[in-house]
Amino acid sequence: METITFDQLSLSDELMQAIGDSGYTAPSPIQAQAIPAILAGHDIIGQAQTGTGKTAAFGIPLLEAIDASDKHVQAIVMCPTRELALQVCTELRKLAKYKKGLFLLPVYGGESIENQIKDIKRGVSVIVGTPGRIIDHLNRKTLKLDKVKMVVLDEADEMLNMGFVEDIETILSHMPKERQTVFFSATMPKPILELTKRYQTNPKIVKIEKTSLTVSNIEQFYYEVRSGEKMEYVLRILEINNFKLALVFSNTKRMVDEIVEKLNVQGHKALGIHGDLSQSQRNNVMRKFRAGDVKVLVATDVAARGIDVDDVDAVINYDLPMDDEYYVHRIGRTGRAGREGKSFTLVASREMRSLRDLMHYTKANIAKGEMPSGKELAKLKLKKLQDKLTQIIESSDLKKHLWMIEEWELEGLDMKPLMAALLKLQVGDLSERKEERKDRDKDRDREPKDRFDRNSKNDKGKDRDRRDSDKPKRRDRKSSGNMVRLFINLGKNHKVRTGDILGSITANSGLNGNDIGEIDVRDKFSYVEVPADEVNNVLGAMMGNQIKGKEVNIEVAK
Repeated sequence: METITFDQLSLSDELMQAIGDSGYTAPSPIQAQAIPAILAGHDIIGQAQTGTGKTAAFGIPLLEAIDASDKHVQAIVMCPTRELALQVCTELRKLAKYKKGLFLLPVYGGESIENQIKDIKRGVSVIVGTPGRIIDHLNRKTLKLDKVKMVVLDEADEMLNMGFVEDIETILSHMPKERQTVFFSATMPKPILELTKRYQTNPKIVKIEKTSLTVSNIEQFYYEVRSGEKMEYVLRILEINNFKLALVFSNTKRMVDEIVEKLNVQGHKALGIHGDLSQSQRNNVMRKFRAGDVKVLVATDVAARGIDVDDVDAVINYDLPMDDEYYVHRIGRTGRAGREGKSFTLVASREMRSLRDLMHYTKANIAKGEMPSGKELAKLKLKKLQDKLTQIIESSDLKKHLWMIEEWELEGLDMKPLMAALLKLQVGDLSERKEERKDRDKDRDREPKDRFDRNSKNDKGKDRDRRDSDKPKRRDRKSSGNMVRLFINLGKNHKVRTGDILGSITANSGLNGNDIGEIDVRDKFSYVEVPADEVNNVLGAMMGNQIKGKEVNIEVAK
């Protein structure tokens, strides 16, 4: 197809100015095909993945068609998740910022419907929302769609996977038949094609060929590992690379919680995001991840829809995705805005055939990675520390610090043990962690052989842990004299587990997992030990927060 520029699309001055501010230099392939067709009034079936610029592909012509003087709802964009609805609305607002009087509103569950009703009454041009909340407004008669000119289904395949087909049909039935209907989807399964036949008129198909599914600025690696070694590999990847922000993907909610717990125990600030979190909890997790307060975000595929953070350095696939399409969505979270990114996929020996199928499907060159041994890792850590110390020596005034060392020498302190202690404080033990070996052996013994059998693709994104037992484990920790025991009003009956308590305390108080003592989860309540000098910090940080959607009441145990 001949290369075009935005100047050739005959867009309004307001939109051209916003496009310039957004940093777009030329339309992406999907934009170059979709924008002219939508501007011409055609119904569209667009096949494109995350990271291809599809929001602007439908957003630019959608905004161009809006009459800002008309206060009725003129366009609807439906998204499968709250996060994606917010992301799409944010991007559309950037494109619409010079169009005076044009208002956009995200509507989704978990937020006050009363506030949304007030905003709709003031006059809204574009609604971006989830099917469930749009249905709520239709049932309350607080939203009218009789003036809608255009409807967009974003990630339509995911909405069908999540069971929204009836809601979508109900919403479409409230709109005029004379409207423009745009479908965007990563895949085109039969149910979507049936919807297009019923609700579109002579649609044009625009798609990105599979050769464009993955981008060149993402280095892709895989490691062949035993299943029980996966956590050790995640820790080594993080320690070697020192990423600013990293995403870890797992297929189940239970494994997300386990990974978060183990990362925090090893000193990596991590939080998880999956379907059990309330909207306020999800917002809190994403706020901390975007701000860099949490360095590692662990997620399931469905929960990760709509995660839009430009600074993610790497994606780690703890599990192979249940569907090849998910791999494209996962790695598309890094290497954004012209930056370079890395992806690492951990593959058990029995999954190598599935990896080959994945590479064939995506046409991706996923190179085999060589993980440094324990000794090599120790050398790397020491080299990084040496470089850091050299930089400090060259750029800092160390007279006061040298004076302190001279004082210690006069007091008879031996500098060699002191330096060794400082090294241990900075880089930890320079041998394989005993905890990792124990965890690996336990995982290997208890893991079902078919736990990640990808032959069961019919599950799509469903979390398998719904079928698994979920017994909270008591942490194997030794109490010390300067620890204080705290009482928490939540326990097993509230579906609270050890990892939930540990993750919540570390995320809200700033403590590391190593700082926390024994966690004892009972049926109706729990106990947790924290350092005596951190009691007030933990009490203040946790009071009024939620675990598993339940409000926390925490106090010193009697």
